Amino acid sequence: MIFRLSKALLVLGVALYYSFVVLNNLTDYDSNYQFVRQVLMMDSTFPGNHGMWRALNSPLWHTWFYLVIILWEILTTGLCWWGGIRLLRASAGRAVPMAGAATIAVAGLTSGLLMWLVAFLAVGSEWFLMWQSKSANGQEVAFHMFTVLGVVLLLVVQPDSRE
Repeated sequence: MIFRLSKALLVLGVALYYSFVVLNNLTDYDSNYQFVRQVLMMDSTFPGNHGMWRALNSPLWHTWFYLVIILWEILTTGLCWWGGIRLLRASAGRAVPMAGAATIAVAGLTSGLLMWLVAFLAVGSEWFLMWQSKSANGQEVAFHMFTVLGVVLLLVVQPDSRE
């Protein structure tokens, strides 16, 4: 029972984290918008780097990227709340309902993993050279969150053999 409950509670913990992230991005829109803007403009990367042709200087692109990130976070939040509640309800049942309940949680955790891997580590860090910036470098947080989500996902997909 505790193994099943831990799966549910960890997914709900991720949902709570993402709820705070969405709240912060909506109530303090400009702070994180400026971060996204700085990454896309590449204005704090190494001087003279040969990747500056990738920079996006249009406020329209900045807004579009930031809104996609927020919508992605909202999707992840909803899936994790839904999946966590389903896991919580199924935690008192048999292994088959528990495995079925995990599918939404897996979708939410995968959505979160993809956001940190694709949006932050691949696009932000490598395409827009965020790793070169001292002021607009989200690699550490991205790696941290990718690791947390990955560990929770690995736990959730473990077969329920603790009867």
